[in-house]
Amino acid sequence: MKKIFLVLALAVGVMTANAQEVETSEKTTTTSPSTGDYFQGYTRPLTFNRMIPPYALEVTFNKTVHVIFPSAIRYVDLGSADLLAAKADGTENVLRVKAALRDFSRESNLAVITEDGAYYTFNVKYADEPVKLSVEMADFLHDGEAVNRPNNALEIYMKELGQESPLLVKLIMQSIYKNDRREIKHIGSKRFGVQYTLKGIYTHNGLLYFHLQLKNSSHVPFNVDYITCAPVKVS
Repeated sequence: MKKIFLVLALAVGVMTANAQEVETSEKTTTTSPSTGDYFQGYTRPLTFNRMIPPYALEVTFNKTVHVIFPSAIRYVDLGSADLLAAKADGTENVLRVKAALRDFSRESNLAVITEDGAYYTFNVKYADEPVKLSVEMADFLHDGEAVNRPNNALEIYMKELGQESPLLVKLIMQSIYKNDRREIKHIGSKRFGVQYTLKGIYTHNGLLYFHLQLKNSSHVPFNVDYITCAPVKVS
């Protein structure tokens, strides 16, 4: 009888210990906070080779910082209300940035997308006397290593260009301009000392590229603001 009681006591003790372990395990599973890295195993963490490194930018309240981009600005986003930013009057590629209040303590950020499909990001902090008041962003082609950008960095696509890369469009236009070949003759107009000539038509990936030349031999100098083209039906 004593042996039977001992066996029953041991069995009850083991069952109680198992129940406590299960309860403790459940509490640990349900109450442990997320580390922020794996999100309970449902997603993968972003690694540093996926990151586009930001530039460092200092701003102040009494002075304006100007950032000159190699192409027209299409999009600007400010990280907080501590910053003020707008395109400089009469320009498309110059961004002016300054502090909205004196000596803000929290670091903010700034993102810019330009017309050529490039993406720029800045970490912005306050400084009484910023060293760099005028900044020129270099126009370069990155290879992923030489300029400390990831190999999988992508260009920003514009809806006007469809599925074509803005960077590739820019390179094609530069190539046409550099070669300066005249593939088409006798299409143009000349009047009052101004000659307008169509030198070539090229196509790539569903886009048409028109090589145009404008000469001014009149006594009135002028700058060309823009040129518009429209299809015309000829009967």
